[in-house]
Amino acid sequence: MPHDPRPAPLEAALKLADAGLPVLPLRKGKLPVGNCRACADSACGGGPHMKSAGACVCAAPCHGWAAATADASVIGSPAWAPAWRQAVAVAYHPGGAGLTVVDLDTPAALAWARETLPATRVVSTARGEHWIYRGVMQSANSVRPGVDIKSRMAYARWLGAGRGTLVDLPSTVRALVVREEATPAREPVAFSPTARAVWNRAVATGCRHTETYIRTGLDRGLTKVSSHTETGAGSQAFGVARFLAAQHTQCPGPCDLDAIAAQIIAAAVSVGVPEPYAQRAVTNGLIAGTGRTQ
Repeated sequence: MPHDPRPAPLEAALKLADAGLPVLPLRKGKLPVGNCRACADSACGGGPHMKSAGACVCAAPCHGWAAATADASVIGSPAWAPAWRQAVAVAYHPGGAGLTVVDLDTPAALAWARETLPATRVVSTARGEHWIYRGVMQSANSVRPGVDIKSRMAYARWLGAGRGTLVDLPSTVRALVVREEATPAREPVAFSPTARAVWNRAVATGCRHTETYIRTGLDRGLTKVSSHTETGAGSQAFGVARFLAAQHTQCPGPCDLDAIAAQIIAAAVSVGVPEPYAQRAVTNGLIAGTGRTQ
C-alpha cells in the first residue's frame, strides 16, 4: 500500500470538516499559523489578532479563528499546504459549528462545573476538561478561576470526540460573561433613560398579572440588585431579570418587559456596574427566563 504523504493533522482536519466542523491548523505552542504577508501588521484591515468579526478572505489560513472552514477544497488547497506541513494539531471554531466550549483548567474549576452545570459532552485535556454545549455565545477568558469560554471569535484545539450526550447551552454559562464586579460610584450616576422607565399597565395590555403583583416583584428584585454594592450586582441583575421574565411565559403579551428590564439595568448601574455589562446581563436574563434563544 503506497504511503499517504499528507500530514496527519490534515487527515484529521478533512474528517472533521466532513462532519461539519470549521477547522484550522495549529503550529507549535497551540497557536494558529502567522498571517500571510498581505495581512501582516494589520495591512489588510481585517482581524489579524482574532478580535475582529468576519471571515478571512485570504487564500492562506491566516487570521486565526476567522480562517476556520469546513470546505475541503480550501483545507486541501496548495495555499494551505505550507501551514499543514508545520502543523502539529488541529483546532476548530466552536461558534462556527453552533457550539460553546467551557474550558476547565483546574481541579477547582472541574469541581465547580460538576456541581453547577448540566452534564454534557466532555473532552479530556492536558490540564482538565472541555465541556461542550449546543448553542453560541460570546467568548471570554477567566470568567471564573480556571474557566474560559470559547465560542464566537475563538478556536479550541481538537482533542477527540469526547464522551456524553451534547445538551443545550444553559443560562448559567451565559451569565459567566457578565462582569460581576460592582464598586460604589464615586458620584451620582446619570442614567436618565432607564431611570424614567416605569412599568405601565396601558402598555402591558396582554399581561395577566395585576399591577400590584408586578410592582411588588420588581421592587424586591431591584432591592436585591442595589444591595450588592461591593460585588455580584451584574449576576444578580441577570438572576432578577430571568426570574421576573419567567413569570410572563403564560401571558398572551405584550407585558412591557422593556420597562422592567430598564429599571433592573438602572439599579445595577447605580451600584457601579458598567452600563454595557448591565444591559447584557439583563438581556441574557430575559432570554433565559422566557425560554427564547439569541
